[in-house]
Amino acid sequence: MATNVNVMEKNFKGKAGLQKFGGFLAGMVIPNIGAFIAWGLITAFFIPTGWLPNAYLGKLVTPMISYLLPILIGYTGGKLVHDTRGGVVGAIATAGIVVGASIPMFLGAMIMGPLGGWLIKKFDELVDGKVPTGFEMLVNNFSAGILGALLALLAFSGVEPVVQGFSMALGNLAIAVTNAKLLPLIAIFIEPGKVLFLNNAINHGILAPLGIQEAKEAGKSIFFLLETDPGPGLGVLLAYWLYGKGAIKQSAPGAIVIQFFGGIHEIYFPYILMKPLLLLAVIGGGMAADFTFVVTKAGLVATPSPGSIFAELAMTPKGGFVPVILGITVGAAVSFLIASLIIRRDRSEGDPNSLDAAKEMMSMMKAQSKGKSVSRSQDQSPITDQGAKRVLGLPRLIVFACEAGMGSSAMGESILKKKFKDEGLNIQVKHAPVNQIPPEAEVVFTQESLAARAAQVVPEAEIVPIKNFLDKTAYEAFVDELKNRS
Repeated sequence: MATNVNVMEKNFKGKAGLQKFGGFLAGMVIPNIGAFIAWGLITAFFIPTGWLPNAYLGKLVTPMISYLLPILIGYTGGKLVHDTRGGVVGAIATAGIVVGASIPMFLGAMIMGPLGGWLIKKFDELVDGKVPTGFEMLVNNFSAGILGALLALLAFSGVEPVVQGFSMALGNLAIAVTNAKLLPLIAIFIEPGKVLFLNNAINHGILAPLGIQEAKEAGKSIFFLLETDPGPGLGVLLAYWLYGKGAIKQSAPGAIVIQFFGGIHEIYFPYILMKPLLLLAVIGGGMAADFTFVVTKAGLVATPSPGSIFAELAMTPKGGFVPVILGITVGAAVSFLIASLIIRRDRSEGDPNSLDAAKEMMSMMKAQSKGKSVSRSQDQSPITDQGAKRVLGLPRLIVFACEAGMGSSAMGESILKKKFKDEGLNIQVKHAPVNQIPPEAEVVFTQESLAARAAQVVPEAEIVPIKNFLDKTAYEAFVDELKNRS
């Protein structure tokens, strides 16, 4: 038994480590999504095959994708490691790898940006307290300039050829797989990865760079559709709406609106985790959609973020609406059919609270695998590990943290802010990516699968693992508890 627990604990640690790495990659891209969308819109409108072809305005396309976007990623990567100073050195280092490259250097930016931030961080730690008074600005400016210049030279002469060769090989492999009609098989890996909250890492860390490289040459790319397609998740939620029971059935329509129109795919993950066999539904739907995309030569001009149907259509090139809509529809239909069979054959949904019960069971198993005990209050407040730090009195800052810090966490923040306003509580509430939780946060609400990472980022904060960011009953219980603390 002890051996099984040790294996489970290693698996959880491995998953947390993978999520952390993937979250870091996504963290370099997600803050710059606006720039990607700007480039995508300019591309969609002004290239020769665009909606409003314009040779003069079309000159913006290549410089933006070759220089602006990689350097933004490099700056963000360096800033994640060592604030603005790390961002500046990371941007300088990235400039060395993009100059002269024949392809967009997103992979190179994801390497040189964090490397520049890490090296300047180590330098600052080395000279901390050793700089004579009055020379601080001189040392800071010249150290960043000298290190940045050296990294730019290294990147230009040594790293750039290696990364360019690797990127081209990877791109050629992806194109070969696409041409061989084998691309639909990628859903076998993407759909389970999404449900494990690796969706942002898969999309922004892997598929987006490949898509941008292909879009530069062909004007569109299928890689932008593989993870962002809302069809498979929609099919599962529709099946729950028609064939589910109790609270699950009632919650499905709202989840559909948030997932399909709002683009927050995380909302349907718990519905699958409750019945892991439903992975077959999203995998089947994903494969069917991807096959349709391949056959109809569907593609987008840039990454749609979030994965809303509106964002998908906004990034669709001229003349490409039918293939995109058809693929999404086919994916939703196949997913719905498979999910309907699974849900209708499963008679274990009589309990109207089965969704919460399944989520709670997962949390308990996770805590037990780490050698901790768990407790649950009678009012069904969020599960917490016994012995966790408790904030005495009213907290000054509460943070909602999710993988990207843009979707589900923002919804949770909005709900709790309204609760506080109604109760007259003056407490600051923010949302953030789990890797960038402010150090002054005293209470952190996060998904159960991200609780361990949140505790590593802010070990002094009270971590509240929550089953569903839209569960208002959990916030009501928390507000009642705060009243007792004050």
